Amino acid sequence: MQNWKFAISSIMSHKLRSFLTMVGIIIGVASVVVIMALGDGMKAGVTKTFTKDQEYVQISYSPNKSGYVTGINIGPSDDTGEGEGGGESGPAAEDRGMAAPSDIDGENAEDVDGQVQEAPPVVQESWVKELTKIQGIDGYYVSNTSNATIAFQKKKAEGVNIQGVNETYFSVKKVELLSGRKLTPSDYSNFSRVVLLDEGLAQQLFGTENPLNQVVSVGDNNYRVVGIFKDPNAGTALYGASSGGSALMANTQLASEFGTDEIQNIVVHVPDVKQIKTVGIEAAQKLTELSGVRQGEFQIFNLDSILEETNKVVGIMTSVIGAIAGISLLVGGIGVMNIMLVSVTERTREIGLRKALGATRGKILVQFLIESMVLTIIGGLIGLGLAYGVNSLITTLAAASLEGPPIISLNVAIGSIIFSAFVGIIFGILPANKASKLNPIEALRYE
Repeated sequence: MQNWKFAISSIMSHKLRSFLTMVGIIIGVASVVVIMALGDGMKAGVTKTFTKDQEYVQISYSPNKSGYVTGINIGPSDDTGEGEGGGESGPAAEDRGMAAPSDIDGENAEDVDGQVQEAPPVVQESWVKELTKIQGIDGYYVSNTSNATIAFQKKKAEGVNIQGVNETYFSVKKVELLSGRKLTPSDYSNFSRVVLLDEGLAQQLFGTENPLNQVVSVGDNNYRVVGIFKDPNAGTALYGASSGGSALMANTQLASEFGTDEIQNIVVHVPDVKQIKTVGIEAAQKLTELSGVRQGEFQIFNLDSILEETNKVVGIMTSVIGAIAGISLLVGGIGVMNIMLVSVTERTREIGLRKALGATRGKILVQFLIESMVLTIIGGLIGLGLAYGVNSLITTLAAASLEGPPIISLNVAIGSIIFSAFVGIIFGILPANKASKLNPIEALRYE
């Protein structure tokens, strides 16, 4: 306890010098903590974003692929087209919506290494409906998409993502309807020219005016706005929203007027997220059997894998940038060592007197190590406080552009103080060792 009192007394007797010595430690700790907080905030934001889609499994068709970077392969590609789930030809393939190899012309097939590549299957909604018989799947929806310009009077939005959705979409997808209504069965059967706009797109086109029942031009035709929704795809991991905004209409109408009658998106809902991977693979396997394509050509997106990889990349980036920022801690440590060497020289007579009164080499060593450590701990605490202030400023000024607000975890806060103390010990060893080795007689003679 006495050594701690000596350390604090020595620091307080040279306040300005001590503060200037701590500047490197303060900046180093603040920099590292802010960077770690930004990284943790980004991870939390990414996790939250991915969680929005966690109950949904998207199944996509990728011909002759053995796996996606972000997908899960449900089986090895069978280039021979033989064996279970292999490619088919003839009537069986035609019944499943596929063209038999003998019927494929140059427009839907190409010769690769002498082998004719089969055309992709025309996915039938009846196949997707069969997936609901799989235990763990309680719903599905399918959609097709196109891009178009939507205009109202003199205002227009280009590159709007028009999504044609089937009748099960609104019962499966969590769509927050802000005003108006959803699509009704009659909209599908009558090919009604009605459309729902996302909140941002409605604001862009109508401003403060009520958009409901207004007529907008979508491409070359006029549509009546029947609803405004909060885009469930905005900022999510799957089915990312277009920068031009999003609109929903019946898939029958989109197919009729935009010529996109093929199902482009297949999504099944799995309430138990623990079964996502297992059930998703089973669903892709079922589609493989129904369509007759090769194993592995229907694949699923696995959000857990994507999330893990994303967080790993963020973690590596945070560590690298944090390590670079940590260089200032080393500079601060060198500054501490330098000032402690000066302190040893200034207090040579004091050290000699203490040794003459019976202080051992070990006690002198511990005294200076504690003094060095106290210096860096105080600097670490000030740096931590500065980091909290910087994070608050970042959150206030740049919240909209961040994936998630900076988060200073308890582990990071405690770790920064412990590391500060460690820096004090490491860079205090040389001065403390020098002080402990002083000859008491020569030290007392020092002027």
